[in-house]
Amino acid sequence: MKKLIYVFALTSTLISCKKETTSPATNGNNSVDTTNQTVTTPLISALDCSGAVITGTLKKGETANSVSVKINYSGGNGKAYPAQSITSTSVTGLTAKLTAGTLVNGNGSISYEISGTPVSAGTANFEIALGGKTCSININIEDVSQSSGINFTSTGTAIGSFQNNVSDIDGNTYKTVLIGTQVWMAENLKVTKYSDGTTIPNITDNTQWQNNTTGAWAYYNNDAANNAKYGKLYNWYAVSKTTNGNKNVCPTGWHVPTDAEWTVLTDYLGGESVAGGKMKEVGTTSWNSPNTDATNTSLFTGLPGGNRNYIGNYNFIGGNGYWWSSTEFNADNAWFRYLNSFIGNANRSNSIKENGFSVRCLRD
Repeated sequence: MKKLIYVFALTSTLISCKKETTSPATNGNNSVDTTNQTVTTPLISALDCSGAVITGTLKKGETANSVSVKINYSGGNGKAYPAQSITSTSVTGLTAKLTAGTLVNGNGSISYEISGTPVSAGTANFEIALGGKTCSININIEDVSQSSGINFTSTGTAIGSFQNNVSDIDGNTYKTVLIGTQVWMAENLKVTKYSDGTTIPNITDNTQWQNNTTGAWAYYNNDAANNAKYGKLYNWYAVSKTTNGNKNVCPTGWHVPTDAEWTVLTDYLGGESVAGGKMKEVGTTSWNSPNTDATNTSLFTGLPGGNRNYIGNYNFIGGNGYWWSSTEFNADNAWFRYLNSFIGNANRSNSIKENGFSVRCLRD
């Protein structure tokens, strides 16, 4: 009889142990403790919307074309995430689409493709959620008048009407715009040769740059990726015919504007104190916030390409745009214009000829 009781007790113990290893434990409040279970949910530790990179431009009433947003994340756990489709708020009509994929272990990025047609100008907002984190993306929507419209003064003179494109000797093509009686390039110069085919040296070394007194150019940060949007940075010796052997850095039939010709432009736009806002690309896709007073009603579309200073260092991309004139101030300096993200002025100043600034060409 004792043997039978012992066997029954042992069997009960084994059954009890089996139940303990197959049933989920609780943490005291009836929720399941998953500490020892395999994690399959995609998780990240941080999502950086503030540093998002927006490619492409959105305009009111125009279908999005090749517009995307790249967002970095950290602390990925290597798990798969599903596709997403997020509709815009504030300015409606747009959708941000994320293709299904897999997080990397650690730091990585995701990209949303933007589709649709924005119904108005302003700011489109997208609420992003991934891996247990959320953040907001704001994308500026330009008014159609900035890209295809024609504005008129009270006397009927056209302001900001696009003209025929012009090409340089390298084959780069530029939009051009009528502002008052002048026709300007609406993009920064990208050429590597003078109009007669002579090569302009690309100087990357800082010592060579600061000691050079002949024409030269550089990409901002020596990074060719900056060329498509911001063009090249040229020292004054490249733009002045008095120092480059009477050569023209602009396409044939065009020239680097004189200081007086820059003044014609800013006077036409209401003077230096207000002209800058009318010359700057709107929003904060290119310009740093707050991009004060930017309307781009002139269609000049000034961009903050920064500069390369006379000792070779690169500065202020996103914050300032600088453009040479062909007019000398003195033996060491020349006149230029600059725009700033914090004010609506078009500023006139002079600077050392060895500095690298952007160039806009003016039709003869």
